[in-house]
Amino acid sequence: MQRLPAGVVTMVEAVGAPERNEFAAVIVRTDFTDEAAWRRVTEELEKSALDDADPAASYVVLDAPGSDPGSDTGLDGLLAAVSALGESWEEAAVVFVADRTALRADPPVLFAVTTFTRDDLDEEEYADLVEFGRTFRTAPNGVHTIHANVELGNMGFEEYAAVAHEAPGGVFDASLDG
Repeated sequence: MQRLPAGVVTMVEAVGAPERNEFAAVIVRTDFTDEAAWRRVTEELEKSALDDADPAASYVVLDAPGSDPGSDTGLDGLLAAVSALGESWEEAAVVFVADRTALRADPPVLFAVTTFTRDDLDEEEYADLVEFGRTFRTAPNGVHTIHANVELGNMGFEEYAAVAHEAPGGVFDASLDG
C-alpha cells in the first residue's frame, strides 16, 4: 500500500481525517493523471503561503478520485463529503479543487468553490454571492489570499469571483491583483 504525503487524506478515509486548522486552505484533488502538474500546484501553494514558518501547513489536501466537480451534482457531492468530515471541515467558506482542467492548464488553475448554498442564506444574499457563479478559477498563488480574506470576512467570495470574471482568461491571479 502506497503511503500518502503528510497532510493528504483520502475522501474514502473520512473517519480518520485530521482536524482542519481553520487557517489551512482546503484543496480537493480529483485528478491523478499528471503528477508533474500536481507538483507545480503544490510548489506554488507553498511558495505563496502566508505563513513562512511552515508553508506546507497552510493547506490540506483531500483526495477524491473519480469525483466530477464539473457538474452541480458532482460539486454538491464533493462539498457534502468535505462537510461530513466534521465541524472544522464544515466551517470552510471556500474549497479549492484540483480537477482535470486545473492540472491540464498551463499554468495550472484551481477551481474555487463557495461552500454556501441556497439553504444557508436568504434569497437576495445567495443571488449576490453567486452573481458570477458559485465557482471561478484561480492560479494557485491566489488560494491563500482568497482563503484568508473570505474566512476572516475581509472580502467576500463574490468579490473574488467578480475579479476573476473581469481578469484575463477568467482566472484570478494574485500576482496581477492590486
